[in-house]
Amino acid sequence: MKKTMFAILFALTSFTALAKPQTITLDVPTMDCAMCPITVKMALDKVEGVIESVVTLDSKSAVVTFEDTQTSVVALVQATTNAGYISTLKQQK
Repeated sequence: MKKTMFAILFALTSFTALAKPQTITLDVPTMDCAMCPITVKMALDKVEGVIESVVTLDSKSAVVTFEDTQTSVVALVQATTNAGYISTLKQQK
């Protein structure tokens, strides 16, 4: 019994160790008023796995930190699109 419990505990902690937070920047070019970043942030924060989102009107962007085992860039883009704001992954320079 102890061996079984240990094996289950080990498997669960090993899987959790594989979860890796990822930070990306989304371009959200259609944001144009003070309410837009609030709406985009609310949409992103509802996505399971999102740890933090910072949405800025001046740069028309959203910096999102998320667990890559729980969600994806596609899901984040879909969330902003469903809220009425098409976004794209900002290319790293």
